[in-house]
Parts: sequence; C-alpha cells; structure tokens
Amino acid sequence: MEEYSQEDWGNHSQDLHGYPTDQELDEIPVTKRTLKIKQESSEEAQKRDIMQNIVQILESVQLKWELFQSWTDFSRLHLSNKLAIFGIGYNTRWKEDIRYHYAEISSQVPLGKRLREYFNSEKPEGRIIMTRVQKMNWKNVYYKFLEITISEARCLELHMEIDWIPIAHSKPTGGNVVQYLLPGGIPKSPGLYAIGYEECIERPSSPHMEPSSLDPGKEGRVDLETLSAQASLQVEIEPTRIIYCYLGIAEVRTLQQCLFLHFQANTKTFSKDWVGINGFLSQNCIVDPGVSPKSIYIKFVEVERDFLSAGSLVECLEKAIGYPLKFNN
Repeated sequence: MEEYSQEDWGNHSQDLHGYPTDQELDEIPVTKRTLKIKQESSEEAQKRDIMQNIVQILESVQLKWELFQSWTDFSRLHLSNKLAIFGIGYNTRWKEDIRYHYAEISSQVPLGKRLREYFNSEKPEGRIIMTRVQKMNWKNVYYKFLEITISEARCLELHMEIDWIPIAHSKPTGGNVVQYLLPGGIPKSPGLYAIGYEECIERPSSPHMEPSSLDPGKEGRVDLETLSAQASLQVEIEPTRIIYCYLGIAEVRTLQQCLFLHFQANTKTFSKDWVGINGFLSQNCIVDPGVSPKSIYIKFVEVERDFLSAGSLVECLEKAIGYPLKFNN
C-alpha cells in the first residue's frame, strides 16, 4: 500500500458519512423519520445477512488470503474477465489475524474491474479502505476469490435474492388425497428451480408470570395461579424456516414443464417404492383426516440454456445453504 502518495490517499474521511444535521432532522416529521429509520435498518440487516452468507461460502472452500501489493495484481489476465465470489480483508499492527471488511458476488462485472474499484481513491469503496490504511486503523489489505460460472452465479442469486412461493393445495378429494395448485406465471424458458418444505420448530416458552404470593383469603389467587400455569405451558412457534430439498435444472424442458411434472404426478398410482422428489411430493398429498399436508414452496430463476451445463450447481447451492439437498443424491 506504500506506493500511493499522500495526495492519492487524501483525507477523505469527512466524505464517508452523510449524516443529516440537527436542522435537517428537525424538518423531518417524526412519523416519516421513524419509517425511514426502520426501512434503512431492514435494508442494512438484509445486506448484512447476504454478506455473512457469502463469507460462509468463502470460508467453506478454504481459500488463502492474498496480500494486495500493486495495481498489476488486478490487471493480470486470469482476473480480467472472470466472475467470482470475492472478499476483502485486513489486519492491524496489533492483531495479525485477517478479518473480513467486505464480501460480494461479482456476477455482472469482471472480478479484476470490481477489485480495482476497492483500491481506487476516486471510488467510494476505495476511499474507505485508503483512509483506514492512511490513519493506521489497518496495517495491510488482502483479498481472496473463488471463480464461478454464470450458472453458479444465477444459482446463488436464486438462493439469496429470489423469494419462496408457497404452493396451494385443494381440499381432500376421493377420501384423503389433495392436489397441488401451481401458481401462474411460471416461465416457459430454461432455468433453475428449487423445491423446499416448511419446518416448524416448537419449543416450550418460559413462564410469563410467576405464581402470586397473595394470602389464601384474598380474592384472585386461584385465577392468577391458573393463568401462570397456562402461561408456563404455552408453546412458542419460531419463525418459519424453509428447508431446501431439491435443485432442478430445466435444460431440456422449460421451468413450467419441469415443475408441472413434479407436482402433477398421479397420486392414484402412488407407490411406497417411489423415491426422490416425486415420491416425496406424491406422498405428501396423502393425508389423514384433519391433518394438513406439509407446506411446500418453490422458487425459480431463468438462465440461458447454453450456460446451464457449466459448473457444479448442486454443490454450489449446498455450500451456500450449509446442508445437503435430500433429493439430489
């Protein structure tokens, strides 16, 4: 990092934050200010979750950090036109361990160009890094990257950016059989799709009330104890967690055709010998009286057919979610 002049580094710290002044805050109504803060905090939390997921992927493949030394690092041919997952790290004079500053999936811009932006004082990303080195907050800056294919980039987009779509089902017909009701708007084009199911975890909650210490003669003792007992038996339902169980590649058929084949299997011919995702979905359609089938979800993303055969898509998704796909093995 020593090759930068004092002018290059500059003191850009005053430009790093755009906090409103007291006068500006006074001009913003309290309600709007609260909504803005909530919106920003939600967006920041989402960005933080995505970055943590990317860091998890980088750590799972055990890449080595490379010390940034000169601009030629990012002008090398092997970085010029690659798509990649990359991380920026740093250490200090007091602690040699390298910590993450930032991580990103460079799926639209070549890796070399994206990395150069992090070491350019004219860019917001580079301004932050240079200021921290200049002020001796950091000692050295490092980077690491994992090259990915276009299809793997789209697979990670499917996981991190595409929302799950719940699959509705009909009322039981013919005794104890329900039918899946696929939503409209599924593309008639190639791409990737995932199937998941809802996992609902129950755990006993801590009592919300302690038994009253009122004298036996005072009214209300029994009611309070009863309420306390009921509270101690309450069960809290944790937020819904959707488990990935299958990643499909719609290469020969379209996304619409593939999903139709999975969800419109004839349950009348269902056999316990069926295996894989179709067997799981068909068995889920057979329910006991008064029992609802397991909630099923899908998500999909369009990908050009020529790119679908490249990369290791199942392993890519498994690294991203942190567990194996049950029906892809």
